Amino acid sequence: MSECECGDRTLDEAVEAVLESYRGDPRGQRIGRRFLPSRDAVVEIVRLFFEVFYPGYFGRHDLTASNLRYHVGTLLSTLRQKLSHQIEQCLCFEFEGELSTSDAGRCASHATRLAGMLVGRIPEIRHQLIEDIQAAFDGDPAAQSLDEVVLAYPGLLAITVHRVAHEMYAMGIPLMPRIMSEWAHSRSGADIHPGAEIGRHFFIDHATGVVIGETSRIGAGVKLYQGVTLGAISHPRDAEGRVIRNTRRHPTVDDQVTLYANATVLGGTTVIGAGSTVGGSVFITKSIPPGSKVAVKPPELRVVRPGSTPGDDDDLWSNYEI
Repeated sequence: MSECECGDRTLDEAVEAVLESYRGDPRGQRIGRRFLPSRDAVVEIVRLFFEVFYPGYFGRHDLTASNLRYHVGTLLSTLRQKLSHQIEQCLCFEFEGELSTSDAGRCASHATRLAGMLVGRIPEIRHQLIEDIQAAFDGDPAAQSLDEVVLAYPGLLAITVHRVAHEMYAMGIPLMPRIMSEWAHSRSGADIHPGAEIGRHFFIDHATGVVIGETSRIGAGVKLYQGVTLGAISHPRDAEGRVIRNTRRHPTVDDQVTLYANATVLGGTTVIGAGSTVGGSVFITKSIPPGSKVAVKPPELRVVRPGSTPGDDDDLWSNYEI
């Protein structure tokens, strides 16, 4: 077989077949377009935010009182510049087919304003994150220090990215918040939509498998364990069968609520009242009043002594505690 052959096709034939697949279906390709955010650049922006929020932990480790001002100034200048460019790409991306030259210029100027606004919000966002760090330390007896929380806890990584992504979402910046949140999902195991509203002093213990939907509302002092889902019961559709977007689909969790592992709470009208505790593996689709304790009925455990048979009652224990 010639080295330019690919199976039953020559290389030229394979190339032409791939090009025909591009021409035949516009989905899944972005050819001949000017505006597209860079996933790598967005991840770099996330890393810069971590350096700003947690100086000395990420980025430079030689920071002192004498070089800190220069470092922060350089960092914020770089962050604002990179933000401005990627936000411009996102704004123009959404309407590229309808853009005139003047429209593209307005995208750039609007992106610069939004980048400046976001950088200006950093002190307030960081204040929230410090409370989140404290919530993790207070809520997890395994945490030995605040340093450990910052450096090692995937839940803090997820909420750090979310607090920035949510600001962008609220500003109307398309696409970029989702790129950020999905990067955090891949790193932490927690899938938090940037539209979710999350109050102060928030802690996700273990993080893996947590899902928080777009229209979820979470109060202050809430603690979630692994596998918790705040989701939708169903997706309403229009007369043509298309999903209706921008509707309230996800639950509200009021202040000081704890949801244990694998609890599932669904529905846009479902409210978990303040101060409630929701046990593991609970499935909730109706509102729970404040101060409630919700749990599934414990299963009956049956333990058979080695060498016995399952029918021997003398060798069975109910509610055996392991």
